[in-house]
Amino acid sequence: MARKDFYDDATAPKANSITVAVSAVIQNSDGQLLLIRRTDNDLYSIPGGGQEIGETLAQTVVREVQEETGITVRVVELIGIYSDPKHVIGYTNGEVKQEFSICFRGQPVSGDLRVSSESSEVHWVDPSALDELNIHPSIRLRIGHGLAHLEKPYFS
Repeated sequence: MARKDFYDDATAPKANSITVAVSAVIQNSDGQLLLIRRTDNDLYSIPGGGQEIGETLAQTVVREVQEETGITVRVVELIGIYSDPKHVIGYTNGEVKQEFSICFRGQPVSGDLRVSSESSEVHWVDPSALDELNIHPSIRLRIGHGLAHLEKPYFS
């Protein structure tokens, strides 16, 4: 299902739902960041997705990262909670979600990079190359907070 992200956009449709979602900032031993290119909006992103019934948030992170990238991670800390009502996500089925994502730091444990139905590309990217990639502002914010190693988790 295709999606379109709107941020602080007067033409954005009004949100009609909200879902618990997670995302993860994951760096390898060289400091490179794990990024995917999403198939639903063609933007680069950190891995993540919606929580399923019966899962903890940490289990959701592990599942989503593995599904989208082939990498198994261990969740090590909370980066922040992102719930900006100016960020809405419109889907082709008419659903419009308000952003609600809890971002964690993950540590890679095993696995090999691979794409999935949700990721057309999966890469370890040097942080110095991020400006060259098309990344939504809300994801850039999470990445920035993750790379900065904030003293306390961020929340909006």
